[in-house]
Amino acid sequence: MMEWFEALAVLLGVILVLMAIGMPVALAFLAANILGAWVFMGGERGVSQLLNNGFGSLTKYALMPIPLFLLMGEIFFYTGLGGRMFNAIDKLLGKLPGRLSYVTVLGGTAFSTLSGSSMGSTALLGSLMVPEMSRRGYKSYMSIGPILGTGGLAIIIPPSALAVLLATLAQIDVAALLLAGVIPGLILAGFYLATIWLQTKIDPNAAPAYEVQSMSLAEKIVLLFREVLPMVGIMVVIIILMIEGFVTPSEAAAFGALGVLLLAAIFKCLTLDALRKSITGALRVTLMAYLIVFGSATFSQLLAFSGASRGLVKWATSFDLAPLAMLIIMFAVLLLLGMFMEQISIMLLTVPIFFPLAQSLGFDLVWFALIMLLSLEISFTTPPFGLLLFVMKGVAPTGTTMREIYTSAFPFIGCSLVLVALLIAFPNLALWLPSQ
Repeated sequence: MMEWFEALAVLLGVILVLMAIGMPVALAFLAANILGAWVFMGGERGVSQLLNNGFGSLTKYALMPIPLFLLMGEIFFYTGLGGRMFNAIDKLLGKLPGRLSYVTVLGGTAFSTLSGSSMGSTALLGSLMVPEMSRRGYKSYMSIGPILGTGGLAIIIPPSALAVLLATLAQIDVAALLLAGVIPGLILAGFYLATIWLQTKIDPNAAPAYEVQSMSLAEKIVLLFREVLPMVGIMVVIIILMIEGFVTPSEAAAFGALGVLLLAAIFKCLTLDALRKSITGALRVTLMAYLIVFGSATFSQLLAFSGASRGLVKWATSFDLAPLAMLIIMFAVLLLLGMFMEQISIMLLTVPIFFPLAQSLGFDLVWFALIMLLSLEISFTTPPFGLLLFVMKGVAPTGTTMREIYTSAFPFIGCSLVLVALLIAFPNLALWLPSQ
């Protein structure tokens, strides 16, 4: 029988080798799990038992919100509702200095929250907003920074498909994690807006003023109620319904998808082509998410069966470090992994290890999950290897250097780190709303 650290090394080693040679993450986990079941659970019978348990994990009711939230985002994008909202916010802000940066944060957050993909929303906003801001004379940090920052909001403000996936993998209350992100998300949004305001005060030439078509108050009110509030209202209604306990997360996701569908029909932008693309896009990501849940569930069972998870928790707690020190170490590990790996891959590797450890340290698991979500998003924009930095490089105007992208990211990384510190100092920022 292997020692726990040998079993852990074998399982992680196989996964990393398969990923290094280009195998998709979900398939790498599946292959490693089958090999591990053969070694640790008694050959063919162990593999059969493991696969049966894995299929059972896919029947969880908690997984229902994922395809529905994804469908919301796809309809929002392909029908053009997202574009209408961007244009409306732009007009409503009038002559506000740096208004396109504010538009990026406000409109980009709404889109990326619905889409559930930081990389996808960064690519879209980078190709949509950066050329326009460059044409208007904005300095690079005023255009690139807010786009990189919106992911931090997207990952914690509901509806967040990634939060649902993490809650499912960690076997914690999905609704509680979604609600836990509301107040921290609003605080982070305030930090971002304050950062943009401060940047325009320090250097007014960073976002030069330009002539805009003036609008009367009545026109602005009509635009707000017609183009912005219906889209934002769907998200607000979903949150209120969950807070009041009228609906489960799955039912809230269904209402949200139906709401976006009805809005698209009302605005006469719901076409068969847009519907086909929306369903295809949501189905593609959903299938991958379900493969990931399958792989994670079987991987967790293998870690438990081989004694690796129990041994690792015992080893980690044997150092007699303070819980805060252990939290900082786990946070640093997530930041390091995020420079090289995609968020879902990191969740697959760390959830089976970190959550038992967090529970043994006495952390509230919903609070810890929110900290983990923020660390994953921060890691995505951390120089020198954060993946979103290279996505931005790919869509930024010709001549944009990596140095410019790095310096643009730092103020928004700082905002997220301040939020993490606030959550550690005042856990009720995350836990008060779920407790209601």
